[in-house]
Amino acid sequence: MNDELLNGSVFKSLMLFAIPFMLSNLLQVLYGAADLFVVGHFATTSDVSAVSIGSQTMAMLTNLILGFTTGITVLLGQFFGAKKEKELAATVGSSVVLFTMIAVTISIILFLTNHQIVGLMHTPNDAISATRSYLYICSLGTVFIVGYNAVSAILRGLGDSKTPLLFVAIACVINVIVDFILVDGYQMGAAGAAIATVLAQAGAFIFSLIYLKYKGLGFKFNRQDISFNLPMIAKITKVGLPIGLQSALVGISFLLITVIVNGMGLVASASVGVVEKLIEFLMLPAIALGNAVATMTAQNFGAEQYSRAYKSMRYGIAFCLSISLIVTVVCQFDGSIFTRIFSSDQAVIKNAALYLQTYSFDCLCTSFIFCYNGYLNGGGYTVFTMLHSLLATFILRIPLTLVISKLSGITLFHMGIASPIASMASIIMCVIYIRYLNKKLLF
Repeated sequence: MNDELLNGSVFKSLMLFAIPFMLSNLLQVLYGAADLFVVGHFATTSDVSAVSIGSQTMAMLTNLILGFTTGITVLLGQFFGAKKEKELAATVGSSVVLFTMIAVTISIILFLTNHQIVGLMHTPNDAISATRSYLYICSLGTVFIVGYNAVSAILRGLGDSKTPLLFVAIACVINVIVDFILVDGYQMGAAGAAIATVLAQAGAFIFSLIYLKYKGLGFKFNRQDISFNLPMIAKITKVGLPIGLQSALVGISFLLITVIVNGMGLVASASVGVVEKLIEFLMLPAIALGNAVATMTAQNFGAEQYSRAYKSMRYGIAFCLSISLIVTVVCQFDGSIFTRIFSSDQAVIKNAALYLQTYSFDCLCTSFIFCYNGYLNGGGYTVFTMLHSLLATFILRIPLTLVISKLSGITLFHMGIASPIASMASIIMCVIYIRYLNKKLLF
């Protein structure tokens, strides 16, 4: 266990915890791109389509799982800060039972609804068989995805963000090696990529269990703690489920926006795809700081150090703004500096830069939103973070995107306005709620 988040310099503690988180997220993005890269070079076009569609489905499920496991991180953080070792053991034990059930349930649902998912994704006829194979194989490996993320959530809740980085690195290495062996060497296409993904997650999960066996958790924990503790399972679900649903539904919303933009033609579709891929990288600091703020807030709320938790949120915002401000300014003058990284087509580069010119203001907004959400999630107020995100997304972002797309003479420059407007609404809701909360906590 690590109590650095409870003592010393707030900024230093936050950054030391956030940097491994940021590197983990970067490796996760690169890990996701590895399958597509190898398949794109050594397999058929239908395999590329299958991996692209299949990985989108798995990404939504992974986001749901990641959000849900945040419930573990928050509760462990609060109990750690309050020095309640009995509750720490009960949380870990209940998590084992809960997430085993979740893993089995997701595997069965994914396996049984394979055909329906492939149909809903409007999979091209030539890629249907490969996509089904990809999803069937991935469904068998869901237990490893859930298990690895649950172990990582436990360690982060106890103040350790470095060890989960090691797990991700192991998964990346296994994934790339097996990808080349199966996709290039054995010409297994999308199925080979799926097997590589499952083996990589299995390797990371097994290593994480070995690590826990020999290193321990830092408090007394035994097999008797692994039980169906309904009150504790309810607490984990109450905190984690809203975050998981928020992640999944926001992911679906971006798919809906993609569908809207697809109606504007091939160049527009490709341009928005380039920007979305770019945003995955540009948002990494904000995502990492938001998660770091959540853990730091959880521990300090448990220790009743509310002002320290609030300071971590403010430092997180300041750091994220310093990066996003540079990105936004560059995008106003020449966004093609970024967009040409993912495309060589001049029309796509130009239109993606236009879209990025307005969409980049969302980077400024999310500097606030991710850290606000981190503060609120760490305090256990996850229902509010879900509600404000869904309201901004489904009441503003999607309808605005649809309305703007129907106007005459519009370009992707105009389409990019919807996201920052929706994010501003989220910021306003968060500011009002946090002010109310801070008065309630008397600081």
